[in-house]
Amino acid sequence: MHTSNTMKSQDLLLKLFTFSFFMTMGIVVTFFPLYFDYKGYSKIQIGLLYSIGPLIGIATNLLWGFLSDRYRTVKKIMIILIAGQLVTSILVYTSGWFSLLYICLAMFFFFQQPVNSLNDSQLMLNVSMTGKSYASFRIWGSIGFAVSAGGFGILLRQYGSGLTPILCLFTICCSLILVFLLKDARQGGKKMEFGGMLSIIRSKKFIWFIILIIIMAVSHRFNDGFLALYMRQLGASDSIIGYAWMTSALSEIPVFFFLSKYGHRFKELPLLAFAGIAYTVRFVIMGFIQDPSWVIPVQMLHSVTFGIFLFTAIRYIGNIIPDEYRASGQAIFAVAWSSVAGLLSGTLGGWVFDLWGGSSVYFIGAGLAFLSAVGFLGTHLLQGDDSLPSVTK
Repeated sequence: MHTSNTMKSQDLLLKLFTFSFFMTMGIVVTFFPLYFDYKGYSKIQIGLLYSIGPLIGIATNLLWGFLSDRYRTVKKIMIILIAGQLVTSILVYTSGWFSLLYICLAMFFFFQQPVNSLNDSQLMLNVSMTGKSYASFRIWGSIGFAVSAGGFGILLRQYGSGLTPILCLFTICCSLILVFLLKDARQGGKKMEFGGMLSIIRSKKFIWFIILIIIMAVSHRFNDGFLALYMRQLGASDSIIGYAWMTSALSEIPVFFFLSKYGHRFKELPLLAFAGIAYTVRFVIMGFIQDPSWVIPVQMLHSVTFGIFLFTAIRYIGNIIPDEYRASGQAIFAVAWSSVAGLLSGTLGGWVFDLWGGSSVYFIGAGLAFLSAVGFLGTHLLQGDDSLPSVTK
């Protein structure tokens, strides 16, 4: 009975931590661009600020993922990362010069970028021990993001973008308290060996899969980085922008539930091809929008784009990587879809936005999404079997 209560308590804490961390992510994704716009920075400067996170994330995801696997701990790494976020976020909000802000934001992203993949790692480890579904935990991230985007959007409309730092510090403090209460998901187990990790990286099928993920993710990251600025260009208020993000986050929830129950009936690569086609349709529509209020219903397509993309890609990675390499495997995936794709989308998107406007960013995103869909479908047809050989345990 005591063990059952302990497991329930741990499950609740994991859900609350996921909720809290995604509230912070909601602020970073939704309101950071508006805050920097409010501070008077140009679109190219904002694009550069957004590109530093993914650039830093390439190294920091791999570093912290490796340290987690090497020392077989998630909790201690998380404590360092969340505490680092708290300190560096204060520096970000007190920086006056662009060059100083750039350095401080790089420091913030050094601690912020790896948390998503490490949280996925601890959720997958918990799922493997309890038999529960990944989706039942991950939906709390979607809810947290939705609450942040919608609720904080209302507050910012009322009190202005200058309130952003206080909201961000509040959510980071909540995450820090919760991470101290969490049980370490990574105590004991096999010690990772370098040879096993190299065999994952050397797999040609794995590398090709990661390349296709990057192409699709660049398309997705265009929307992450420039939706708020595009809507502002169309005349939207902070609250309308917040509602758009809230709609997309909530739309993930039914898809996560559906895929957790029935997703095993579908092969991963055709599902990812379908997500690519859905991205293409979504971003073509976005490119033609003139009234920002129409963005809100279009954001519901986030369910069959990112909802399918994230769940299916993580399932694919999870099938081929043993538990002792879990954090490193998630880190490689995070580097691909978040860091590399974020770097490319931030620099290219900012340049295109300044030259030709937001609609051009979405049309290019639609083209990349279609290219990735063709790649996933072609790979499925040529391989005949979606499964990759698992790493030797």
